[in-house]
Amino acid sequence: MPGEANAIYHLIDADGLEGMVSKRRDSKYRSGPTTNWLKTKSFTESEVALLGVERERGKPAFALMAEPGTRKYVGSAFVSVNREMRERLWKRVQEHAGPPPKEMPKRPATQRVKPGIKARVKHLRGEKDLRHASLQDFWDES
Repeated sequence: MPGEANAIYHLIDADGLEGMVSKRRDSKYRSGPTTNWLKTKSFTESEVALLGVERERGKPAFALMAEPGTRKYVGSAFVSVNREMRERLWKRVQEHAGPPPKEMPKRPATQRVKPGIKARVKHLRGEKDLRHASLQDFWDES
């Protein structure tokens, strides 16, 4: 589809598609990595339940997520929120510590939480489980 990339991407995103691949008009296809082809992904936000947080010294922290109303693991989200929100998250995790869901593997760097904390996560559109996800916000379920 020829046209301005930003305008085409806007249509693709509005239509709910997962992204687009674009290339320079005069480029020819060749296998392997190239700068002539570009993949642009679409993201969406979803409400999920917090299962716990995985933190290891010197590594990025990840929030472990489940389908809302269940303890079914759907993936992890990078904890990329500001310092104040991160400290609030660590405090909330300590206050709501709980046992791991039966179906989840036990990992020593993971702190589990009892059900009751919801989160908003930005993630790649068009995937069953969370991919390229980042934590945007969290709150107590009412």
